[in-house]
Amino acid sequence: MLTTRQRDVLAFIRQYLARQGHAPALDEIARGIGIRSKGVVHRHVQALADAGEIRLLPGRKRGIELVDEKSAEGATLPLLGRIAAGYPIEAIPGQDTLNLADFLLGPGRYALRVAGDSMIEAGILDGDTVVIEQRDAADDGEIVVALIDGEEATLKRLKYRRDGNIALIAANPAIPAMIYAADRVTIQGVVVGQLRSYR
Repeated sequence: MLTTRQRDVLAFIRQYLARQGHAPALDEIARGIGIRSKGVVHRHVQALADAGEIRLLPGRKRGIELVDEKSAEGATLPLLGRIAAGYPIEAIPGQDTLNLADFLLGPGRYALRVAGDSMIEAGILDGDTVVIEQRDAADDGEIVVALIDGEEATLKRLKYRRDGNIALIAANPAIPAMIYAADRVTIQGVVVGQLRSYR
């Protein structure tokens, strides 16, 4: 079982390998995920090796290798073109791939399963999985994971009010907005993706 930080390190290594064609050095990992200490990064990298996620190649500055590169490379789907959701458009065959790892993974990202129907008009349904980018601040209007009074978390649209309070707004007309003093609300992340299975 990997910690959140270890998953961040692993995701960064995967992305770096995909883009650069070689593994990152420890200082590049540190900068990439916002850790100041190379020693801390080294401990995370060693933990990933102990967990069997990566292989360390002694004596090499970039001596990190994914244990199962096929699983990272295989996280793609054929991207065959566009489909109209309004008026029909001409079907033009194409062939490309959509790399799901690039689309969904990244440093500081995690997934949450949605429970409830408060965000249905934003297209987020009960049982969906949302991909969250970990942040401690968000822009007005973004859909956020908000922690209230350090105890309860909720998924809502963020609205900064002129009176200094924060409104957490549901995307469901049956649910009223929740208004809190700014110091009662901690932003934990912002929705950057969504998954839904029809099976």
